Amino acid sequence: MKPLCTAFVVACLAVPAPYALSADTHPPSAPLIGTWSLDTSQLPMPPDQRPKSVTFRFAEAGLDRLTTQVDIVYAPGQEVHSTSTTPLDGTYVVIENSPEADHVALRKPTPNVLVMALQKDGVLVSTRTYAVTPDGRNLVETVVYPGNERDRAMRANYFTRVR
Repeated sequence: MKPLCTAFVVACLAVPAPYALSADTHPPSAPLIGTWSLDTSQLPMPPDQRPKSVTFRFAEAGLDRLTTQVDIVYAPGQEVHSTSTTPLDGTYVVIENSPEADHVALRKPTPNVLVMALQKDGVLVSTRTYAVTPDGRNLVETVVYPGNERDRAMRANYFTRVR
């Protein structure tokens, strides 16, 4: 009986072990949660104009709410730290300290996908879709900028999980 109890305890302790062994692993139910670093080398601009770093942090903020923090260090060294805590129902809320937008709305259609709409002065300035890759290590951001026929743009940005 004692070996059977020991085996049961070992088996129970081993179940959560993969999550405890790696800080980079997140449960499949919350793959977006964590810190992500943008690969600035792939941005469609001259290297000397690219930001030095862009870091996103997604954190759960209660039932169906998400806190988003964005830290950008621009090429000349200027830093911007934006934050919002947003319901996942498409309701617009204020973004603090964002140079691009003053309001944000979010929807999360699946655990690994987040859709973000950004407004400035009541006008939609971009829509972003974030998708976590199946291995949980990378995040692809697809950005759509509305505008007239000539100014429309769509691009993809690539992030790596920091933690």
